[in-house]
Amino acid sequence: MGLLVRWGATTVRVMRKLYFAALTYMILGLIAGLYYRELTKEYDFTGDSQLSVVHTHLLTLGMLAFLLVLALEKVFGLTRTKPFVWFFWIYNAGIVVTVGMMVTHGTLTVVGKESSEAIAGIAGMGHVLLTIALVLLFVSLYQALFRRRVDTAAGNEAVVSDSQ
Repeated sequence: MGLLVRWGATTVRVMRKLYFAALTYMILGLIAGLYYRELTKEYDFTGDSQLSVVHTHLLTLGMLAFLLVLALEKVFGLTRTKPFVWFFWIYNAGIVVTVGMMVTHGTLTVVGKESSEAIAGIAGMGHVLLTIALVLLFVSLYQALFRRRVDTAAGNEAVVSDSQ
């Protein structure tokens, strides 16, 4: 099951993927909050760590962002653009890498161990992936907003891009 939808084909399958992406990040966000609470309680940790913001990162970058993209899809057919597939996978990879390093660094902080500079470097790569994905999202949104739909005689939707 690919993510790319052909012109004129139904987007229900893609919308389902967006919904389940949002749902997955909601569940992970709630688990991250529970993990932070239980780990800091277990180690009597009262300082600052990156674990305290993993919960909000997953809920905001994951759940809320995909709910917003789902709404954009419903209104503008965002997933019918070619850059959208790249956005979807790169954005998910960026979240996983970034949040994974936040969990690693935060856990090491709570248990009292030093973290290496490699963790910060890998987290930086996750941020780069997120940046690339957000650029792709805006390219995809631009294409979805400014294309013109023309109904053909067969009842299929054809897309003609405006030259302006």
